[in-house]
Amino acid sequence: MHIQITDLAAARLTESLNDQPGYFKVFYDTEGCGCNGIIVILLIDEPAALDEQIETNLVPFYVDPKQQLNLEQQMKLDTEQNYASFTLSSDAGVLSSNVRVRDIRAVAAGSSSASDACSLK
Repeated sequence: MHIQITDLAAARLTESLNDQPGYFKVFYDTEGCGCNGIIVILLIDEPAALDEQIETNLVPFYVDPKQQLNLEQQMKLDTEQNYASFTLSSDAGVLSSNVRVRDIRAVAAGSSSASDACSLK
C-alpha cells in the first residue's frame, strides 16, 4: 500500500504536529458517523502492535490491517490552499474529499486542537 503526498498536504500535515512527536494513522471511523463512516487521519503517540506501515513519499503512515479493505493499494493525499481538509483519492476515484486530522496523542489531551472526527467545522 502506498500514499503519494503532495507538497501542500505535507506542509499541512507537518503543521498539525505542532512541533510534537507523533505518527500518522489512516482510520476509517464509523462510531457516531452514521452507517457509512468517514476516513480520518489520526495523530497518535505510537502505532499499535498490529498496525501496518503504509509507504509514502514522505513520512510513513500506519493502518490497522482490518481497515485496509476500505482503502486502495495506490492512493494520493492532497489538499487545497484555502480548504482545511484533505482529499484521499486513487485511480478508482475519490475515497474522501473531507479527510480531517484528529489529534489523539497524549500531548493533545485536553487541548483545543483535538477535535471530533465527524465534526464538519
